Amino acid sequence: MSPFPLTWLYAPGDRPHVVAKAVASGADVVVADLEDAVAPDRKAYARAATAELLSDPQPVPVHVRVNALDGPWAAADVLAVAALPGVAGLRLPKVTSAQAVVGVAKRTALPLFALLETALGIERAYGVAAAHPSLRGIALGEADLRADLGVRDDAGLDWCRSRVVVAARAAGLQPPPQSVHPDIRDLEGLAASCAHGRALGFLGRAAIHPRQLPVIERAYLPTPAEIEQAETIIKAAATGQGALALPDGRFVDAAVVAAAQRTLSLARRG
Repeated sequence: MSPFPLTWLYAPGDRPHVVAKAVASGADVVVADLEDAVAPDRKAYARAATAELLSDPQPVPVHVRVNALDGPWAAADVLAVAALPGVAGLRLPKVTSAQAVVGVAKRTALPLFALLETALGIERAYGVAAAHPSLRGIALGEADLRADLGVRDDAGLDWCRSRVVVAARAAGLQPPPQSVHPDIRDLEGLAASCAHGRALGFLGRAAIHPRQLPVIERAYLPTPAEIEQAETIIKAAATGQGALALPDGRFVDAAVVAAAQRTLSLARRG
């Protein structure tokens, strides 16, 4: 996986041809979904079809979102896909405790990614993020969280968003990707939402349709002005003088240099 994946494309596990198309879409990571995208009477088929498709290595990382860990399908999901050559990670929905992450980590060595989708999950965000070395990332599931909290306005989720960004950083994880933008036709709204998410500290975004991918990537790649600023910071830091002030008054220390290095890494990707 790229050190800074920006696009995570979901595809329903009971439609393996759609998962295969997602693999060829240009997304950084594909998520074969056994949970919300699959009806209860299709769970067994989705599990078997996904396992068959991912029995061979894939050209891009493919994660599998298993069903809720406290439900009747998750154990079979993990058992079916955890050792397959084509699976690069597991996404765990509706996580509310560190113990839930540890329980899955005992059954597989795959990288794990926890989705926080309830008030309790948000309250325990840092504990989940620091639960186990196999836990490589956390993110929000905003549709379920919005319902759980009774939030009607999008701004009502901003505190939760910032909480997850802080928890990921405190646990030494990569910045979380944003949750999906559910209207696949509203590309302007998607771009505006990505700009807001980037300002909050997110990096990249989950998608539910390939047409969303270039919008997300453009939103999260650095602008020419940001690249120029980062190059100035790196050049100043190369003098080896420790913390210093640039001619325009900006203060440069190790944290600022690290942010500039990430900006240039993203620019090289673009």
